[in-house]
Amino acid sequence: MKLGLGLYRHQLDLAHYQFAKQCGCTHLVIHLVDYFRSAHNNRSDQPVGDHSGWGLAGDPDRPWTYEELAAIKGEINKAGLELEAIENFDPAHWHDVLLEGPKKAAQLENVKSMIRAAGRAGIPTIGYNFSLAGVAGRIKGPFARGGAEAVGMNGPCDIPIPNGSVWNMTYETAPTHGTVPSATNEQLWQRLKDFLDAVLPVAEEAGVRLAAHPDDPPLPVVRGQPRLVYQPALYQKLLDLHPSPSNMLEFCVGTLAEMANGNVYDATEAYSRQHKLAYIHLRNVRGKAPFYKETFIDEGDVDVLRILKILKHNRYNGLIIPDHAPQMQCAAPWHAGMAFAIGYLRAALQSMN
Repeated sequence: MKLGLGLYRHQLDLAHYQFAKQCGCTHLVIHLVDYFRSAHNNRSDQPVGDHSGWGLAGDPDRPWTYEELAAIKGEINKAGLELEAIENFDPAHWHDVLLEGPKKAAQLENVKSMIRAAGRAGIPTIGYNFSLAGVAGRIKGPFARGGAEAVGMNGPCDIPIPNGSVWNMTYETAPTHGTVPSATNEQLWQRLKDFLDAVLPVAEEAGVRLAAHPDDPPLPVVRGQPRLVYQPALYQKLLDLHPSPSNMLEFCVGTLAEMANGNVYDATEAYSRQHKLAYIHLRNVRGKAPFYKETFIDEGDVDVLRILKILKHNRYNGLIIPDHAPQMQCAAPWHAGMAFAIGYLRAALQSMN
């Protein structure tokens, strides 16, 4: 198994690449969406936002290009690392794919062009989260050991999504008043099928895997909108919609552990045995949605060593990253939290080998 680090857009620089290398990472997962654009968040932290969302989506007229992706990959390679995946499409580029809006066909073509660009640049995976509400309802607090700041959830998130927003970001700076109409569960699954049917043949040809993240928080409804993968068995429904070697999973252990139904160990066994895990988010949590708190990797409800043993038994040889970590009390809270998580995972992997 490979060990890596996830970096936000503002962290795509030599200093962060060197930090990853010094921690013993070999691969990176990067975010090209700027979740902090016009948001009230510490740029060294993870985005939380409020009911208005994380901030502004990107430029709808500037989908990723081969030149842009190749340049980023080149800088990462120069630092001695590999670029394993890009995580998440920008709502600016596919909001009407999610919302079944008038620009759906044009935006599907943009998504296809970005997949081709990633394949041409030699980037093997694009993660995505097919969700209307996105990651909503999170709070921060001293939830981890020693009062370290972490994120969590303290109840349902029911406030409707304002028009001009989707996936917890604003894609229209001057939207009309009102809220996004609620979709039905059937409508959302049909939109996902339309998306997969359109882009998976392109992904196969480009040599790119599309990796689906489960719904975070994993609840059947968030902000009045249905969710797709809020219990482990629904991952199978997603895979069965369009059988393809490019239809893969961005397997988030923390989110799976927060699910009220199912079992994170059984899910890890089932999907790793099918060899459908493109890469893995591995963090720890305590509690179930909508009442859970993130913890240090060695103190939550998840037996991390048991997860790793299941993966090894099923010959998973892909990438593991700590997607989140509590902020430690020091001059570099994000760096310290991530270094602790990576060190724990690195030692665990070495002990198994």
